Amino acid sequence: MTEQTEVEQEEFLTEPLEGALTAHRVKVFIGVAVLVVALGYFAFQAFQSATVYYLTVGELQTIGFTEEGRSVRVSGKLVQGSFEREPDSTLASFQITDGTQTLSALHDGVVPDLFFNEHSEIIMEGAYTPEGLFESHMVIVKCPSKYVAAG
Repeated sequence: MTEQTEVEQEEFLTEPLEGALTAHRVKVFIGVAVLVVALGYFAFQAFQSATVYYLTVGELQTIGFTEEGRSVRVSGKLVQGSFEREPDSTLASFQITDGTQTLSALHDGVVPDLFFNEHSEIIMEGAYTPEGLFESHMVIVKCPSKYVAAG
């Protein structure tokens, strides 16, 4: 074999190999980019849904009733002595307050034990009706920041 044919043969063997490596690198880069974007999107959605914003009783009453199918969260403390539940029923009525305003609420379901602690903050999710009644479908009780011994 001559030196020229060896060079041509070497070029013939390396050119497609380099082109194939470049195409492979592009595919890997695109795959990694799609994966990073997808993971970023899922992380954004997770953190966005984890943010909890709620209104005070006064803010909710200023804004007014909620539109059909829309939920809001409202925060307050239970007005002592306002909790009522019919025997053999899960429907409860009570009032919460932010210290200045009071809101009447209905909740159909079990409420947590800390619900009745005077230091607990109650966060309800539901709808505020034009009648001025908050219809809750979820109750969350934040643990009180201070515990006071009874007596």
